[in-house]
Amino acid sequence: MRENKTLQVRLDPRRPLVLDTRELGRRPGSMLPQQRQVPAPPALAVEPIGVRAGSALQLDLRLESVVEGIYVSGTVAGEAAGECVRCLTPVNVEVDARVDELFVYPESTSAETTEEDEVRRIEGDYIDLEPAVRDAVVLALPLAPLCKADCQGLCATCGERIEDLPAGHTHDAIDPRWAALAERFTDHDDRPAANADGRNSQES
Repeated sequence: MRENKTLQVRLDPRRPLVLDTRELGRRPGSMLPQQRQVPAPPALAVEPIGVRAGSALQLDLRLESVVEGIYVSGTVAGEAAGECVRCLTPVNVEVDARVDELFVYPESTSAETTEEDEVRRIEGDYIDLEPAVRDAVVLALPLAPLCKADCQGLCATCGERIEDLPAGHTHDAIDPRWAALAERFTDHDDRPAANADGRNSQES
């Protein structure tokens, strides 16, 4: 069995997502609700959408004392901003992420038999909820946000938003294999005809 390593308290309790568990106690079955609004930490994003750092996150959580530690469950809600993947217009999406995470006591069996990064741990009397919130919110973000379900995207030729273009909007398309030939004939037709002595008719 691994040697038990006592963790030093190094969390700053003033950070918005650091929770103080002293009020909960260690009696299994005890429960403590946590409802608060906090500023979003950085890096709650995946291309092309994310929750802006500092924007409001609403926490609605329940802390439960269990034998191994403290089980945190509930929701984190906020607003994500980004771009529609079809037409690139700005979009805002309500995000409601689920958090279900066990934080273990330093002296628990789970703490003694697992590596540091395998379970989340209680440091002193505090829980750092930020990594769990980040994981939950990022997983809840839409991978392909749309301004609306039937967005038609952009015109492949001019790049304008199709819904902003007039009905029947088209572009004259020339097969690139014939483009050079068409240009040559256009130039030839636009030139004034030449006389027998080589001068064009406008010079006569």
